[in-house]
Amino acid sequence: MSRRARWGGPIVAGVVFVLVWQAIVWLGSYPEYVLPGPLVVATRFGEAWADGTMADHFLATLASVVGGFCVGALIGLPAGYLLARSPVAQRVLSPYFVAAEATPILALAPLIFLWFGSGLGARVIVCALVVFFPVLISTMVAIRGVDPRLLEMGRAFRATRRQQITSIEVPAAMPGIMGGLRIGVTLAVVGAIVAEWAGGEKGLGVLINLARGSLFDIPLMFAALLTIALLGIACYTLVLGLERLIVGGRQ
Repeated sequence: MSRRARWGGPIVAGVVFVLVWQAIVWLGSYPEYVLPGPLVVATRFGEAWADGTMADHFLATLASVVGGFCVGALIGLPAGYLLARSPVAQRVLSPYFVAAEATPILALAPLIFLWFGSGLGARVIVCALVVFFPVLISTMVAIRGVDPRLLEMGRAFRATRRQQITSIEVPAAMPGIMGGLRIGVTLAVVGAIVAEWAGGEKGLGVLINLARGSLFDIPLMFAALLTIALLGIACYTLVLGLERLIVGGRQ
């Protein structure tokens, strides 16, 4: 697929979305404090970045996303492998992982802020909890999906356990693992915003609350939402690029 064809669809869809949005504002005669038009949001977006309002909050959210994704992935990857290859670990640990995932993060976040304070560490923990489970599940499913004949071939060539893991299992499971990381990195953005809503002092989630509440600046709120969306797209694109670099030639 050519680059023009690859990017043409998303660009056309974006233009259509903006035109429909503007048409809704015009037809409904909505004031800016109810539904600002795309031009108003774009103008406020530029102003917020120019005067520094957005930058500090963006950097705080970015730090939470990067830290939470790295911690969640670094724990979820080996845990997923352990559950895939150890029936005992699966029986013992799976109920607790499922219970933790079923508990709403909004219910856990206030406790985490109570125990660890309102700094970056607490936000990273909340973010990591959101990232952990999808990475764990995708890794477990990918490892279990490795062709048993590959493992038999490794044993026939007297490969050590470490060689089987690094040369057979992980490379064969890498497409599934990277798919989980793509999901995890987008959820890391969600986790960062949830953490900031629950008790953060700075971040795009905090800025949304300020714009909606004390400032009553709805265009700024939409500008913050646009920044969150762009951050999510950028994070996803980075992981997708890493996936193509690692497994692109084998897909």
